[in-house]
Amino acid sequence: MELDFSPVWANWTDLARGALVTVEVTACALALGCVLGLLVGMGRLNPANRIRYGICTAYVTFIRGTPLLVQLFILFFGLPQFNILLPAFVCGVLGLGIYSGAYVSEIVRGAIQSIERGQMEAARSLGMPYGQAMRSVILPQAVVRMIPPLGNEFIALIKNSALVSLLTIHDVMHEGQKIISVSYRSLEVYLAIAFVYLILTGVTTLLLQRAEKSLRAGGAVQ
Repeated sequence: MELDFSPVWANWTDLARGALVTVEVTACALALGCVLGLLVGMGRLNPANRIRYGICTAYVTFIRGTPLLVQLFILFFGLPQFNILLPAFVCGVLGLGIYSGAYVSEIVRGAIQSIERGQMEAARSLGMPYGQAMRSVILPQAVVRMIPPLGNEFIALIKNSALVSLLTIHDVMHEGQKIISVSYRSLEVYLAIAFVYLILTGVTTLLLQRAEKSLRAGGAVQ
């Protein structure tokens, strides 16, 4: 069998637009996931606050224990039964962001707990409130330790974004399936889609590596 990439070349602008949508969905979901992850991760640091700890733990348990596809379908197909109609793009961002937030929260919690307890005690002994000590002493060190696992999570999020095509979002996967429906060249189109995701994950990896080097060079950790 001879490969024929002519349908890909003829419709490369559609794939480019789809790639842009993929970046937009992923970036918005990433921002939401980081915010949720930070809040939930902080909320799970102190079991003494039972209500907050219980809510955060229930969220992490449910999200990590159920498939992302099911969560996306609940948002897109389930909420309309309660007269809550959200655009497909919003459902995709919410689904990916909420899903990612559960994993980011564990990264945040683990990184903060890896910092020696004596540093918090020293900051408090200098008169710093807990919040200021966390912002000024603990988090700057924890952020550097978060970057490698966060990088893996970000890359996984980019690849998981392919599922939003099932919500009729015109991402690169959706555009590729449209090309296949008229050209019947599935192998060539899927290879092109794979190459697009490879570029996106590769660029993300490079940016994260530079960010980690910059933070280390800035003396965030010794």
